[in-house]
Amino acid sequence: MLYFSYGSNMSFLRISRRAPSAKKLDTATLRGHRLRFHKHSRVDGSAKCDAYETGNPADFVIGVIWEIAEPEKGYLDRCEGLGYGYDQKAVEVEMANGERIHAFTYCATEVDSNLAPYHWYKEHVRVGAQEHGLPAVYVTEHIESAPSIPDPDAAREADELSIYRG
Repeated sequence: MLYFSYGSNMSFLRISRRAPSAKKLDTATLRGHRLRFHKHSRVDGSAKCDAYETGNPADFVIGVIWEIAEPEKGYLDRCEGLGYGYDQKAVEVEMANGERIHAFTYCATEVDSNLAPYHWYKEHVRVGAQEHGLPAVYVTEHIESAPSIPDPDAAREADELSIYRG
């Protein structure tokens, strides 16, 4: 199965906990969408990423195409909250080599523009973007510039970021 990830699952260490078979095919661009940190998390109340559909061909989201084993999708769906704030969406993306392919992604159904992501969540997104060589201007303007807040649960933050410590 081909999965277009544009948020925290761009991080190899994060996706590999959710879909151990994940194999990166390439980076890709989804046109007519904008990256937003406005998906309401029912788990922790913070904001998560969304590929918000604008319909404007000048708007785009850059992410990673992962190939994952079909049996792992159910667990990934649960981690992403499919049916509880995210819906699955079939998308056509353009790979870095210009090839167009079809994949699935998750798009937010419950949004709140007053929310901000926790620092640790934004760090997963930033790490994944840099890991896969997304353009520096995209990382700066669409990820790093997004406001974030500290997680009041320090243990959760430490656990989330522990995957980056050897």
